[in-house]
Amino acid sequence: MTSTSDSATEAVRPSQALGKGVFWHRSFIGMLLTQFLGVFNDNLFKQIVLFVCVAAGSDSAQGTATIAFSIPFILLSGFCGFLADRFSKQRIVILSKVLEIVVMLMGMAAFASGNLKFLFLVLFLMGAQSAFFGPSKYGIFPELFHDDDLPKVNGVIQMTMFIAIILGFALSGVVKEWAGDEHLYRASYVCIAIAIVGTLTSLILPRTPVAHPGLEFVPSNFFVNSETRREILGDRKLLLALLATSAFWSAGGLVYPPAINDLGLLQLNLSESQTGFLAASTGLGIAVGCIVGMLLSHDKFNGKLVQLGSFGMLLGLIAVGLPGGANGANVIGVSGSAIALIWIGLCAGIFNVPLAAYIQAKAPTAHKGRVIAAMNLMNWIGIYMSGVFYKIAVPIQQANNLPPCTLFLAAGMILAPVALFYRPGSETLCSDNPLELVPAKGPI
Repeated sequence: MTSTSDSATEAVRPSQALGKGVFWHRSFIGMLLTQFLGVFNDNLFKQIVLFVCVAAGSDSAQGTATIAFSIPFILLSGFCGFLADRFSKQRIVILSKVLEIVVMLMGMAAFASGNLKFLFLVLFLMGAQSAFFGPSKYGIFPELFHDDDLPKVNGVIQMTMFIAIILGFALSGVVKEWAGDEHLYRASYVCIAIAIVGTLTSLILPRTPVAHPGLEFVPSNFFVNSETRREILGDRKLLLALLATSAFWSAGGLVYPPAINDLGLLQLNLSESQTGFLAASTGLGIAVGCIVGMLLSHDKFNGKLVQLGSFGMLLGLIAVGLPGGANGANVIGVSGSAIALIWIGLCAGIFNVPLAAYIQAKAPTAHKGRVIAAMNLMNWIGIYMSGVFYKIAVPIQQANNLPPCTLFLAAGMILAPVALFYRPGSETLCSDNPLELVPAKGPI
């Protein structure tokens, strides 16, 4: 595929392939659109399902939904990382988008049935499709861009990712109310259309080389194989970065959206549409935070941004989580909660952009897909645990007459060790070694 004998493909280095600039190259545009549509679709569908869970009156159904979506990442991330190193990441991205169409069709059948367990099964399959997509999505960036371009690429990609989250959550209530409880399957029309368009945008991506053509499958590839474990454990900075991101996503999985849904629907007495917009306020903050993180990172890993971001998130979680407001609300009320959620999102973006770029740049080239898969595995173990925490916390809340906002304090406890003790240093992301050769033209 990347051989010089392939007359249809001229291999050039990333800097040459980018031509007039990173943001105008087909690699960037294709990945930007593909990820945006995928994230939007995921969050639109998931939030509609979570609204169904709340309406069903099951105290722990949101936790079950979170667990159902996260289990495939735990079971499949290692294997999907193997696939990302063994085959062209571009091909895997395209195939994963085709699978998204299939899953959304099943989602329509699940909504039509009204069976909550069927919806949980679809969430499980959505998680499997996303697990398949993840290592190739993140692992393809270092194959398309130089290391010193990764902070700005990640900044814009993650900004648009969280804009997609904003839109997914903001429009979920609108779409659900448009479809109506009696005809909820109509909400899937939107999801299926988005999946089809996302598949078309994935075809824009240029062909990428196989990172490790001779890689053989072994059973340990289902998780983190011994070679990849040695690479991670042998690099203390990389290990700590992976642990920090796992804690971040664990806290985030508890807050976004289960705790926000409970806060809006059960404590602040908001409608589904209003709660969707409340959740979207966090995404708005994250989008801005990603841009700030990108601009302040330049071509370096800025450890101070990570420290400031984590501490800022902790303060915001405490502010939202304090009970005692008028009419059963939290102390800061609806408007204050929206502002605090924007602040939490802002700090989350500032925290996450440098760490994502660091992990992508510092993972060894031949192990990049599997290291990123290990990151996904650790992150989704954290998110899985957030579902477990939710199922445990809600009965405790009810037994002690605690309001839903106190879930934010629980999330703060998860994040506190990172905010208080993680002190990464700053360093350059530029590499002396050339990246893989990247085809200038793809087979489209």
